Amino acid sequence: MTLRQHFLELQLALNSHQALWQASPFYVRRPEWCAQWPELADAALRLDDDTLARLSDDPAALQDWLAPRLPVAAQLGALSELSPLPARALPPTGPHFDWEIPLRKREQIDAFAAHGPAHRTPLLEWCAGKGHLGRRVALTDGQPVSSLEIDPILCAHATRLAARAGIEQTILCADALETSARQHVRNRSVLALHACGELHRSLVRHAADDGAHSYRIAPCCYYRGAQHGYRPLNRDADLPLDGSTLRLAVTETVTAPQRIRRRLARDQAWKLGFIALRNALLGEAIRPFRPVASTWLSGSFDDYCAHLATREGLPLPGQVDWAHWQAVGEARRGEVRRLELIRHAFRRALEIWLVLDLALGLEDAGFEATVGTFCPRSLTPRNLMVLAER
Repeated sequence: MTLRQHFLELQLALNSHQALWQASPFYVRRPEWCAQWPELADAALRLDDDTLARLSDDPAALQDWLAPRLPVAAQLGALSELSPLPARALPPTGPHFDWEIPLRKREQIDAFAAHGPAHRTPLLEWCAGKGHLGRRVALTDGQPVSSLEIDPILCAHATRLAARAGIEQTILCADALETSARQHVRNRSVLALHACGELHRSLVRHAADDGAHSYRIAPCCYYRGAQHGYRPLNRDADLPLDGSTLRLAVTETVTAPQRIRRRLARDQAWKLGFIALRNALLGEAIRPFRPVASTWLSGSFDDYCAHLATREGLPLPGQVDWAHWQAVGEARRGEVRRLELIRHAFRRALEIWLVLDLALGLEDAGFEATVGTFCPRSLTPRNLMVLAER
């Protein structure tokens, strides 16, 4: 089927099951879907820890577990399968090319550079950082590259690295969201590897007028720049998305080391322990939870809660059983993880919808678009790419 047919079918499935993916169990103790699908909720809450860990780390296993209990799971699985884009061989790099490039980043850059046709026009690297991608594609395609980056320190690094590698690379120190930045797009093949949120969407919003030759976009962090809700890119988009649901699309931690996972687990349990304490004092309600200073998490649970209580203006009683509320947080985290499994079954489908919205926005602007994967999810879960040529 066409990209638009794929998009509309996916949109229909997501819209008809909003209750399952919109409300976060972190904030809502029992989301409304638990009453609508009580057997599904009970099955999730009864999962043992080993099964929970396996389903959390393996989307295919989660889909197999969910399909008999929720028929739409199989449909979502089929609609979330995208084929790898065609790859081509890359020329070798010189001895100085890898300077300052972390291994995983280098692998992502090579995967990105290998997918898509060779460019026949000068290149523009969007949100370039130190310009690693631009140098790689310039070497691969034999084209000059301009690399646009807002951070002057990163721009200085990029200039030095380009000279070291002997690559014809012009560094443009500019804000990608400023109107003036769009002048650099005209007659260029635009590259964007993991430009966050509105930084990649802005390319599509102005594609009809900016005069680019082509786009190669691997999007990331869809929630950035969408604090007041998601503004779709194509004429058929009709899915209500806020910042919370946009974050859902990027919650996989498949590449995170175990120490990071352990820290995130403790952080979530402490947050839930504080929320339970606050609700016990103020009554059950959905209240915002702003980011927490990392230094607060380096001490004890009671110190952490005391910092939060001061920030939130929450008066604490003279005596608090901190061990009890820490245990409540741990128990709540177990419940949240199990109920979130159902929500997580929709995250790849939401990401596919967002990427198809990008592709169709480019089609509406007069480009021919293709969508596929450019690397395995073990390298990065953000492994989707949009190719578009005028």
